[in-house]
Amino acid sequence: MKLLNAITDVPGITVGHAQNDQALTGCTVILCPEGTTGGVDQRGGAPGTRETDLLRPMHLVNHVDAILLGGGSAYGLDAASGVMQYLEEQGRGIDTGPAKVPIVPAAILFDLTIGDAHIRPDKAMGYQACCNASAEPPAQGNFGAGTGATVGKILGPGQSMKSGIGTASIEIGRGVIIAAIIAVNAFGDIISPDDSRILAGARTLQKGPLKLGSGPVFADTMQIMKNMAGRAILEFASRQNTVIGAVATNARLNKEEINKVAQMAHNGLAAVVRPAHAMLDGDTLFALATNKKKADVNIVGAYAPQVVAQAILNGVLAAAAVASLPSASSISVRD
Repeated sequence: MKLLNAITDVPGITVGHAQNDQALTGCTVILCPEGTTGGVDQRGGAPGTRETDLLRPMHLVNHVDAILLGGGSAYGLDAASGVMQYLEEQGRGIDTGPAKVPIVPAAILFDLTIGDAHIRPDKAMGYQACCNASAEPPAQGNFGAGTGATVGKILGPGQSMKSGIGTASIEIGRGVIIAAIIAVNAFGDIISPDDSRILAGARTLQKGPLKLGSGPVFADTMQIMKNMAGRAILEFASRQNTVIGAVATNARLNKEEINKVAQMAHNGLAAVVRPAHAMLDGDTLFALATNKKKADVNIVGAYAPQVVAQAILNGVLAAAAVASLPSASSISVRD
């Protein structure tokens, strides 16, 4: 099987985007085959989530039907209701007797400052994302939950850069596939894992068009924080951040094991986002196992960070500039 470097390389996983390009917000749904085990690991200090407790060990539900990633801050969680409606129509969910109840955990990011704050992902948009779902590689950059995503906000949203949603996959042998899809809306900068260069992040306060090679472009969030030692960063920095996403594999893993994969997957986030897991972020990663291939959880967990890091980089590099916010690709083009 030839991989297309997407989460849909995991057989049975389909992905759909829906967005409002004028309001600059959207959502992304990951539809799971029946019998998919779900887990989650939430590490940021400012999460916006739904139905995450049921994914943890010692809780009754073992399988999930879909994952919803959305913009719109807490308002965007409403899009999960549209996913539930779609799945109910397909006969999916836990049979409670009177009705089947689809299990749709969700996480949102804050994108209200970049577009129209009064238009957010809603039930209709969540339903449309399901209708758009396919096994084709999902679009990357300014699509779905990445439509209004930005990074590098320590100097405020005006000095940030446009980011997006990205995906990646890897086969680790014997047909075992690990993949990820990540919407990148980080407080910090995005770093090249090869040479630690900043690829996108907080920009300097210089005026005029940015051009690499013509002077400093990036303010360097870590350096700013170092110079702020002893000061309250909340007085200075944006509170409108989070990285959300999902890792999927066709490995056979139980609930405890898939939660361990979600935990280990955060190492990929920390490898390319600097800083990560701050109180200003709501960093949340889901993990999904479709239970088709025998695999050791330690091996799956060891490779999960690789696809998370690559998906983050792909989302940032695929993003297009919007209004006054440049993207990594738009700055490079002008170099």
